[in-house]
Amino acid sequence: MNKAFLLLGGNQGNVFETFAQARQQITEKVGAIALASSLYQSEPWGFDTELHFLNQVVLIQTMLPPAELLQTLLNIEASLGRKRTAGLMESRIIDIDILFYNEQVIVHPGLEIPHPRLHLRRFTLLPLAEIAPEMVHPLMGITVTEILKSCTDKLAVHKVNPAVDQAG
Repeated sequence: MNKAFLLLGGNQGNVFETFAQARQQITEKVGAIALASSLYQSEPWGFDTELHFLNQVVLIQTMLPPAELLQTLLNIEASLGRKRTAGLMESRIIDIDILFYNEQVIVHPGLEIPHPRLHLRRFTLLPLAEIAPEMVHPLMGITVTEILKSCTDKLAVHKVNPAVDQAG
């Protein structure tokens, strides 16, 4: 069984409901969710919009190889209404990124694991550190906690009410 950390993100529509639907489809089509972080609200990274994002990291157990996992996640995004504009960072209903796949390093056109901007983004690192603080980045050789401490991203990221059931 393979372990993969996924980042869910979105800032359009009812993001709470979209995340619940995404987690359900991930469970049905990809594999069991072993852990789920709290939800985090963050300022947009890499472009301007007044709509803040919600983010969550989930650890899944899957039999899918990396390329098939990616295609399945893209299909889930599309089924939830995601429309992609090539090369543009923009507001979106849902985005599902593969952060880690086991401890593997994968560099193929269209698929790079670990996620190439993971270490630059607090909105990724905070929820990841919540559920996998000692996970070692296979290229950097340091833990997620250490990466978070050295991250220079200063955009606001805040935990959403942890009393709400987020694992759904």
